[in-house]
Amino acid sequence: MRHTIAYLFSAIISISFLAGCTKDLDRTPTNAKTAEEVYSTPEGYMQAFTKVYGSFAMTGNNGEGSGDIQGIDPGTSDFFRLFWNAQELSTDEAVVSWGDAGIQDFHNMNWTASNPFLTGLYYRSLYQISLANDFIRQSTDEKLSSRGIKGADAEKIKGYAQEARFLRAYQYWVLMDLFGNPPFVTEKDNIGDIPVQISRSDLFNYVESELKDLENTLPNARSNEYGRADRAAAWALLARVYLNAKVYTGQERYSDAITYANKVISAGYSLTPDYRWLMLADNDKNTDEFILTINYDGLNTKNYGGSTYLTHASVGGSMNANDYGVGGGWAGLRTTRNIPNLFPDYTGDADKRAQFYTAGQNIDIDDQSVFTDGFAVYKFRNLKRDGTVGKSLDFSDIDIPIFRLGEIYLIYAEAVLRGGTGGDNATALGYINALRQRAYGDNSGNINQGDLTLDFILDERARELYWEGYRRSDLIRYGKFTTNSYLWPWKGGVKSGTAVADYRNLYPLPLKDVAANPNLDQNPNY
Repeated sequence: MRHTIAYLFSAIISISFLAGCTKDLDRTPTNAKTAEEVYSTPEGYMQAFTKVYGSFAMTGNNGEGSGDIQGIDPGTSDFFRLFWNAQELSTDEAVVSWGDAGIQDFHNMNWTASNPFLTGLYYRSLYQISLANDFIRQSTDEKLSSRGIKGADAEKIKGYAQEARFLRAYQYWVLMDLFGNPPFVTEKDNIGDIPVQISRSDLFNYVESELKDLENTLPNARSNEYGRADRAAAWALLARVYLNAKVYTGQERYSDAITYANKVISAGYSLTPDYRWLMLADNDKNTDEFILTINYDGLNTKNYGGSTYLTHASVGGSMNANDYGVGGGWAGLRTTRNIPNLFPDYTGDADKRAQFYTAGQNIDIDDQSVFTDGFAVYKFRNLKRDGTVGKSLDFSDIDIPIFRLGEIYLIYAEAVLRGGTGGDNATALGYINALRQRAYGDNSGNINQGDLTLDFILDERARELYWEGYRRSDLIRYGKFTTNSYLWPWKGGVKSGTAVADYRNLYPLPLKDVAANPNLDQNPNY
């Protein structure tokens, strides 16, 4: 059964912030309701809090076709759709057939500071930070007391503010990972001030300090409502941030990655028994593995992003849309040969994580605009475990896991192999073989200690996590995103693949934001 947070999305109040440029990043609501009206009652706080979460799964207050972000098609402005494009289309894991302005720039690796999808992602993250900032600002003891809110209501609201802090930290991680040096503002800044720029290393320190504080103030691990952050979410993000610390700061933090991976693992999570249950319409049942999710509901969170995007856009060619729980395919997304070639076969008969549709599809890609060039992926299906369809053929019920136990096992193993202390090789091998035993259904896919290398972990991350939004960050951490040490079809716009300049390890700040905010310096070579 889906929990309260999913249903509240359909009742979100009209609380909106202008995010056209970062000089407007930190404004009070500009529609009919003022902050004083919105936050005048505990019920108003709950509605505003729901908007902080809801902006992850909805593009606007009025369902499909509505948008919070100016200057981008509302249909493409869902957070995860934008994030997924930046993390996956730029790698070997995904290509797209469409010709929308800027979409082919990702796989060809020739994006500019005017790319509309990068601009949309940047402003979506900043918008969500704005919502969190305002909620935190309105939830101080002074504000609550001035509104006559006290006792249990006040304590509950202060707890909500801790979750808003986590969601803000998560979005600052997104900006740190993709853009490096974004504008920075918190609830302590004055309304209307033009945000200053923060360096990537300073932003790392901020995110780390916030999360380390939140591990003491968020609800205990596995005690919060499904789809809401608890201490395990803070631990999981810390483990991820520490694994990538050398990229962000130049300093290795692998021992810390092990420490926080251990905290998550010790919280009592376990793997969902069947890998193919992970991305189904009733995957809200996967509470043993999922640590934090973006909750999508085919009736209450209607938009063309998130899992609706991944179910519809990956269906085309000779595929029967009804077999995947959708009313029709968009014939867009496929994968390059590099990913299916990581599996013993393409059918999933051995490793059940291989979910590729091959009938009528060519494994080689001669033309990115032709859907039948490249294997289709059916990892995301709007079907339940029993094979019945989700609530809607048009909009998906599949929740997106932001963190799940499978990733944490992989973080632990990689951090051990990279020399982190506090873990051991035998435990790392056990976690990897646990993933493979689930994938194979027995121990036939198990590996030995000598097989467990860093290159193996990178390949195993692709087998376990493909299309979940990790690949760009992984390839950068391994030094393979821009270099000629690893190529894939059409990398750099060349059919056989080619290296590109290393500055493309960071995306550019949007041109219009750099022009509007004199405090911003563009990332190098853009």
